[in-house]
Amino acid sequence: MNNTIEKALLRQKEAERLKKEAELLNDEAKELENLAAESLSQDEPEPTLARAIEASAIKASEVEANAIEANAIVSPASAEAGSSGQSDDTLTTERFFDIDIASLEKRGFVSLHSTRSQINEEYREIKRKLLSNAFGALSKTITNANIIMVTSARPSEGKTFTAVNLALSIAAEKDKRVLLVDADVLKPNTLRTLGLTERSGLMEYLLGDVKKIGQVMFRSNIDKLRIIPAGRSHHLSTELLASQAMHDLITEFSTRYADRVVIIDTPPIIGINESAVLANFAGQAVVVVEEGRSRLSDIQKTVERLNPNMAIGFVVNKSLNTSEQTGYYGYHYYGSDREGEEQPAPKA
Repeated sequence: MNNTIEKALLRQKEAERLKKEAELLNDEAKELENLAAESLSQDEPEPTLARAIEASAIKASEVEANAIEANAIVSPASAEAGSSGQSDDTLTTERFFDIDIASLEKRGFVSLHSTRSQINEEYREIKRKLLSNAFGALSKTITNANIIMVTSARPSEGKTFTAVNLALSIAAEKDKRVLLVDADVLKPNTLRTLGLTERSGLMEYLLGDVKKIGQVMFRSNIDKLRIIPAGRSHHLSTELLASQAMHDLITEFSTRYADRVVIIDTPPIIGINESAVLANFAGQAVVVVEEGRSRLSDIQKTVERLNPNMAIGFVVNKSLNTSEQTGYYGYHYYGSDREGEEQPAPKA
């Protein structure tokens, strides 16, 4: 068994080496093409230069093909990590979460089948405001308007419940896709809420343990939903979230797909620096307020720690005015005066 794993790891390393070699050769070919183009503008290119371009391109193609072949050998079925028969994360190429949708519906989450449940209707109303901000006129004045952080003043006020429901509701849109990112790196709960086990994620990417964010981005059986777990905890999580790598990642999230919304589940904001750091990247914030528990002074402190240039919405969670056990019962805009009208403060 150990020999099988060792061989698979060696093949994977060889595939990575060959891939890098192919990239270098492709770069060399491009440089030669540029030289040829410059020469062509003055005269015919030298035959030796043309041959060099052709040879370099052929070599790059051969190396890339070898890399693909070597990488194909390392598949979930080619090596097992132990007696359980499950593949080791370092060897598994398939990244997929099978979410128990029926279980979520029974627990009071947004239903992907029932169209007229109370919680579905509430989240429809909320997401319309968020999507309007993300893709409407306000998107021209807000940086990263399609990046939405979900936070609360203190723990256990329902922020993860809200983040997951928002993601589920947006995933039901016909022309939008949603990426759910667990950035509560101190106490990750998104996967657990979805009934899934923790996996490598955002922290591994920021630490450089994985080179591409796609290596920790998971597809799901909900077609338009992708998930990035928080990953392992780290004592420098604040610095990692404030890094240039995180800034570049958010920029990629915001600009790569015109139809994508990114929901970021962040830590509670009072007394925790990570959320204040993430507020510098997001264009919108949803602050979850627990009815009968959240204090107005805490809500005010939360707003003070958020980016003043972002759109801030408030969700009243676990309303006492309904027979439902949990819910999403109100959204109030609070932020800078963008259209000459005074915006209402959150209701306590």
